[in-house]
Amino acid sequence: MSDYRRALEEAARFMREHDRFLILSHVNPDGDATGSTLAVAAMLEQLGKSYLLANEGGTPDKFSFLPRFERICNLSQASPGETFSAVIAVDCADASRMGDVRHLFAPDAVLLNIDHHPTNDAFGTVNVIRTDAAATAEILFDLSEAAGLPITEDFALCIYTGLLTDTGGFRYSNTSPHVMEIAARLLRYGVNPGDVAERCLEVITLSHVKLLRQALQSLRVSHRGQVASVSVSLQDLEDVGADREDAGGLVNYCRNIEGVEVGVSFVEAEPGAVKVSLRARSRVDVSQIAKELGGGGHAKAAGCTLRGTLAEAQERVWNALGQALGVSADE
Repeated sequence: MSDYRRALEEAARFMREHDRFLILSHVNPDGDATGSTLAVAAMLEQLGKSYLLANEGGTPDKFSFLPRFERICNLSQASPGETFSAVIAVDCADASRMGDVRHLFAPDAVLLNIDHHPTNDAFGTVNVIRTDAAATAEILFDLSEAAGLPITEDFALCIYTGLLTDTGGFRYSNTSPHVMEIAARLLRYGVNPGDVAERCLEVITLSHVKLLRQALQSLRVSHRGQVASVSVSLQDLEDVGADREDAGGLVNYCRNIEGVEVGVSFVEAEPGAVKVSLRARSRVDVSQIAKELGGGGHAKAAGCTLRGTLAEAQERVWNALGQALGVSADE
């Protein structure tokens, strides 16, 4: 039996042995984090278990079409008033990505960590980590099979959403034959691929468009044309009536410029805190750069949050990229 198969069976046992669960994903959840959270909820319901879905902050409204979305508790607005002995974390590259949630853990808490990030530090009591998986949703599909659970319409929609978003609409290099085989199977359970793609990948807010216009004015190409970056300040967000969610995807405009190796976006999420997103084309492993700066992610898509001003965050990231590329930002 492979280590992965053994880990899946241990995870299935974890879900069967406990009765009430706290289900968490990472702060600023994306489609894989949200889809995986809700997929776990669907699995636990099949097992007759109860649970609380929670996140340190809000969950993007574009995923509100997913079943049970409305049950995700925003911990920055309300506390559940209970602690949990069984915790399941999905798509969290390390424990810090869960946010400030330790107060919800009972003294005897055990944690099931399910993730696909190479930077995951195996922080769980039970760990199911497969770094070559395209998404955490892919692992959850395998877990459902290992647990002998039937595929339901709700589960299929959640898993498909995780796969679609973390592969960039099945365009990124992590789109494996296994991913496509899973996606094909899920379509048999009522998933409408056009509708999911429209909701997750196509529709953008007017605030995003206004913010994009503002951000592109800050476009900087550096490191001999190998790095392109944009910056968004709190004032920029206020001027166009946007929020942090509207800043999602700005980094892709930088990365997609011909000849650019790494795209970067700097978003001042709150006073003294800058969210940095990194996207690489081929040669640079941005997960290692993000990890050095206190974040994490994948070789081609990673990020971190830096304390300080926009200018200070830019300096730190450009220096790190200079070391990785062997050329300074000013060249």
